[in-house]
Amino acid sequence: MAATEASPVRARTRRAPALWQMRWLPLLLLLVRVAAEQQVPLVLWSSDRDLWTPAVDTHEGHITSDMQLSTYLDPALELGPRNVLLFLQDKLSIEDFTAYGGVFGNKQDSAFSNLENALDLAPSSLVLPAVDWYAVSTLTTYLQEKLRASPLHVDLATLRELKLNASLPALLLIRLPYTASSGLMAPREVLTGNDEVIGQVLSTLKSEDVPYTAALTAVRPSRVARDVAMVAGQLGRQLLQKQPASPVVQPPVSYNDTAPRILFWAQNFSVAYRDHWEDLTHITFGMQELNLTGSLWNDSFARLALTYEQLFGTTVTFKFILVNRFYPVSARHWFTMEHLEIHSNGSVVYFNASEITGPSIYSFHCEYVSSLSENGNLLVPRTQPSLWQITLQDFQIQAFNVTGEQFSYASDCAGFFSPGIWMGLLTSLFMLFIFTYGLHMILSLKTMDRFDDHKGPTITLTQIV
Repeated sequence: MAATEASPVRARTRRAPALWQMRWLPLLLLLVRVAAEQQVPLVLWSSDRDLWTPAVDTHEGHITSDMQLSTYLDPALELGPRNVLLFLQDKLSIEDFTAYGGVFGNKQDSAFSNLENALDLAPSSLVLPAVDWYAVSTLTTYLQEKLRASPLHVDLATLRELKLNASLPALLLIRLPYTASSGLMAPREVLTGNDEVIGQVLSTLKSEDVPYTAALTAVRPSRVARDVAMVAGQLGRQLLQKQPASPVVQPPVSYNDTAPRILFWAQNFSVAYRDHWEDLTHITFGMQELNLTGSLWNDSFARLALTYEQLFGTTVTFKFILVNRFYPVSARHWFTMEHLEIHSNGSVVYFNASEITGPSIYSFHCEYVSSLSENGNLLVPRTQPSLWQITLQDFQIQAFNVTGEQFSYASDCAGFFSPGIWMGLLTSLFMLFIFTYGLHMILSLKTMDRFDDHKGPTITLTQIV
């Protein structure tokens, strides 16, 4: 009977770890994934022969552990040269060799020409595409223990003065010098500079006829695989998508005489005639041959003229007219865009734009400058209805105090108090009024100062305030 009762207890005890493991399984998978991403290549070559046997073919994605790495390094350290060079780079991945190496015999474009030449000429070489980050982080300590020599940090100048002995062990640690500024250089330039250092070091050793074993690796990978997404609770795969190209921002239109005088830019410049719209953005900004004939500038008046051939079947000119005036009240100059003119077929259409204004030391910016009511209607045609419509998105213009090809600080058309701000203020004031009224009512309460006594006469209260 005791044995019968103990069996369920043992069964429950065996099932408990399984449930605990299932609950933490997503976290364990995530940790495995993070560890798997931390892998770097390791390239080995030596001046001695037959140090490494051909590696057994492993499955794709195999990661060399620290134990497996020691089986590769032990024969080379025990039977090979006693001088060991460790080229340690900040970032490196096997994909860098694919992207920047010489492929299809195109060696002149390779960023690893010296390394490839050393591997071709080396009697023994071994390439491990993926080595566990822990094995690489302990590689210096491992080599120090096997060689029983402290690592010596050297550069090219120190190496030329150093006298190496083939019988005495030496561990030379060479940190490639271009890694500190890699954020300011293209990856190909960084890798090419590191390869030049490797070539110079090997040339120095070759000139001194010193046998050696060399290794190239990195502290961390330069690229991280993103094809598998793991989150707590689920394991999924995401398709690799091409990153959208960032839009190219074209420079503003600049009218120059002896220096830049007028700057004009818009993210979108569209014009309509008889409800037929044309986008002029791509033929306006970034165009060297833009026709600015008729443009004019002085200290108090500016006119920017943009002429387009064969627009709506004819030649059309847009003229932005701006004036600069001094106002004694503010003691400063202000500019105003008086109107916009559209010239075509001998006729002129005027759009008033008096709301486009600001201090003359600033530029003017507005999200929409348009003749359409849904976009603010800052351009008002003098004659109604108008056959022409115009819309400028992310509009910016400056005609006075221009320095170089850059806009000054922008005076924006958006007011400080937006509809959302007004709604918030009114709601807060209404709630404050309710709170104040309630607090006033509570403070106005008064208690009775006389109480009824059953032994005396009855109290009569006519009114309680």
